Amino acid sequence: MSAQPAQPIQPARPPQPAYLVRAVLFDLDGTLLDTVADITAALNGALAEQLAVALSESEVRTLIGRGVPSLIERALARVPGGESADAGRLLERYHAHYEQIQRSGRMRTRPFPGVARGLAELHSLGLKIAIVTNKPDKASGDLLKRLRLEHWIDELVGGDSGYRKPEPQPLLLACKRLGVSPGEAVMVGDSLIDVLAARAAGIRVLCVPYGYNEGEDPRTLPCDGFVESIDELRARLTG
Repeated sequence: MSAQPAQPIQPARPPQPAYLVRAVLFDLDGTLLDTVADITAALNGALAEQLAVALSESEVRTLIGRGVPSLIERALARVPGGESADAGRLLERYHAHYEQIQRSGRMRTRPFPGVARGLAELHSLGLKIAIVTNKPDKASGDLLKRLRLEHWIDELVGGDSGYRKPEPQPLLLACKRLGVSPGEAVMVGDSLIDVLAARAAGIRVLCVPYGYNEGEDPRTLPCDGFVESIDELRARLTG
C-alpha cells in the first residue's frame, strides 16, 4: 500500500468574533483615559484669570462629556459671577492651559487599568480600532502619543469633525474611514451620549461601569452590555 502524500499544514486562524465584529470604536475621556485631574487644572486655570474661583475634581467630573464648549458653559453656570464672564476667552485660555499641562511634567492623565493590554489584544485579532471623542483632535492625539497608545489606533475622530456625540455623524465617519459598515462595529463608552450616538448610528454599544457619565451612575446606561475593563473585550467579542 503506497504512502499517502503528507497534507500541508494550514496556519491557524485567529478566532472570529461572535457576531462579525470588524471594528471597535472607543470614547476617550472616562473610557480609555482618566483625564479629570488635568481637565480640572486647565479649567481652574482659566477660571482664576477672570473670576478668581475654582471647582473641585468631583464637580468637574459631572461636567465632562459633551466637549470643551459645553464644559465651559456648564462651569460658568455653576460659579459665582459666571454670567458676566467672557466664555470665548475662557475657552481659549482653557485650551492654552491644557496644552501647557500636556507639555509639562505635571500631566496626571493615565490609562485606566487594562486599557493597553485590551487594545493590544483587539489588534491581535485583526480588529480595526478608532477613537471617537468630543475632545479636540490635537489634544486627543497628543495624549495617545504621550501615553504610548497611538500605535493601536487606526483612526481618530475628534471634536473638530464638525459634529459631536450624541450626534451619530462622528461614529459613522469613523466607520467610513475604517472601511466597515455600522453593523460590523461596536462602540465602547462610559456615558449616555455614547449610547445615544451609537443607537442613532445603528451601532451596538457596550459600556464600562466606571467613567464620568455627567455625574450619573454608568451602570444605569441603556446599553447592550457592560465590560468591567477594556481587557475583557476580547473574550466578550469572541466568546
